[in-house]
Amino acid sequence: MGLCYGKNVSVAEGGVQGAIDAPEPRQTPSTSVNGGVSSSSNVASVRNTPAHSSANSPWRSPLPPGIAPSPARSTPRRFFRRPFPPPSPAKHIKASLAKRLGPSKPKDGPIPEDGAEAERPLDKSFGYGKNFGAKYELGKEVGRGHFGHTCSARAKKGEIKGQQVAVKIISKAKMTTAISIEDVRREVKILKALSGHQNLVKFYDACEDANNVYIIMELCEGGELLDKILSRGGRYTEEDAKSIVVQILSVVAFCHLQGVVHRDLKPENFLFTTREEDAPMKIIDFGLSDFIKPDERLNDIVGSAYYVAPEVLHRSYSMEADIWSIGVISYILLCGSRPFWARTESGIFRAVLRADPNFEDAPWPSVSPQAKDFVKRLLNKDHRKRMTAVQALAHPWLRDENRPVPLDILVYKQVKSYLRATPLKHSALKALSKALTEDELVYLQSQFRLLEPSKDGRISFENFRMALLRNATDAMKESRVSEILNSMEQLSYRKMDFDEFCAAAISTYQLEALEGWEQLASTAFEHFEREGNRVISVEELAREMSLGPTAHSILRDWIRPSDGKLSFLGYTKFLHGVTLRSTNTRHQ
Repeated sequence: MGLCYGKNVSVAEGGVQGAIDAPEPRQTPSTSVNGGVSSSSNVASVRNTPAHSSANSPWRSPLPPGIAPSPARSTPRRFFRRPFPPPSPAKHIKASLAKRLGPSKPKDGPIPEDGAEAERPLDKSFGYGKNFGAKYELGKEVGRGHFGHTCSARAKKGEIKGQQVAVKIISKAKMTTAISIEDVRREVKILKALSGHQNLVKFYDACEDANNVYIIMELCEGGELLDKILSRGGRYTEEDAKSIVVQILSVVAFCHLQGVVHRDLKPENFLFTTREEDAPMKIIDFGLSDFIKPDERLNDIVGSAYYVAPEVLHRSYSMEADIWSIGVISYILLCGSRPFWARTESGIFRAVLRADPNFEDAPWPSVSPQAKDFVKRLLNKDHRKRMTAVQALAHPWLRDENRPVPLDILVYKQVKSYLRATPLKHSALKALSKALTEDELVYLQSQFRLLEPSKDGRISFENFRMALLRNATDAMKESRVSEILNSMEQLSYRKMDFDEFCAAAISTYQLEALEGWEQLASTAFEHFEREGNRVISVEELAREMSLGPTAHSILRDWIRPSDGKLSFLGYTKFLHGVTLRSTNTRHQ
């Protein structure tokens, strides 16, 4: 688990140092099992990443011999070329951490007098089983994190009797606030609710006693993705990178459909099941994860500095933040360096907010155009223009006809918006859908098939409802994903064919991120001129877009004086549902 120790900075112009040079030997953490690290042998390093050793420190460690201290919650400092002093935490992030961990010691104060209301003690009873010792035989420690440590264990009874498992042990003494207690409850709830995906660590049980909470999970003995990257000299071949990225996207797409956002995706949180070269990966550590409703925005700043999305720093984000993190991981896999780097976390945040990733230096000239386009579409600073995990799986770089594409919750959100739109907006979107290229249609065709249209090739409300039901877990109930169906009930009285589905499911913002957007929009406008463009007044256009009289002067530029119809500029702006704030740009 990681919490960013940096502030929501006001970004200033300035150089941001790039990341990683030639590989060099370093002391790396040993293979981690279900989280945590311990010291071990030399392997080839990602550049600028020597370990920060405390071997020569004059201060004696309070930990027993052989037990490594817990790593920082942010990206480990072993990535720096030389050790730097830790940056001063920003006030709001320091406050956020304090809420989770509580004060370092009880505040001194007078004993409450008779009749005065004493502070209510925290309820640290979770309702889990109390028989951990009777069910599991604890083994050696295999990992250590900020809130606890992980040990191997053997199940002594039950369905998994005799099986080796991983046990995450969280000390109740560290649960000093209601928030930290709720974090543990939510982590167990998410692990228990999410089930059935091959790249998700299996949850077996949760127990507690007076001192600890025990989370029993599948034991993954193959080590972290981070260690595998380092052992390969810092980068993967394109083909090998594809295998890793597909597994990450597949499990994240599953989580997002269930209404769960991970919020701490990084190579350290993906473990290989065994040490075999082709062993599958499992996602771990849902300690910062949360349930999220379809239209909800989160505002707490969590994650790890190198992988945090720009909108997280702006305190308004959703599932797209996970996609940004996957873009960072993909960038590292393909070139061996980080897209955003600085010597301090505040510098990293400035780079994330302002700098653009470098696609010019080696080895990018030798990387395929499709791979570069893939990474760029994940690392778009505008979260509305980023691909979803499902769309990324359908991208030409990863596309595989033999691998089924999962259902995408974005389709439901887009259809919901379409059903609320005006007839003129429907005409504009239908014209745009007719201009789509084959690459964009592949994704839409796969989603339409997953809705299982009737024999006449059309879909209704029932198709959308049953598709969600087929993919539902307990997590979907918790995040209330099915509530999005309430806004789609008008499909109970009519059906939608594939052409209309394409118009309803496309995102104008995502299409605008394509290199061929200008040509696409131009072709769409030709269709719109023939089939949907009509005479419209400024006042009517303002009503269509829910804008007030103050917008009339801007909207006049969108209507041709010659015939009173939308111009090309007006058409493209209308597609976005532009607001007054976004119209303060120079019109051509």
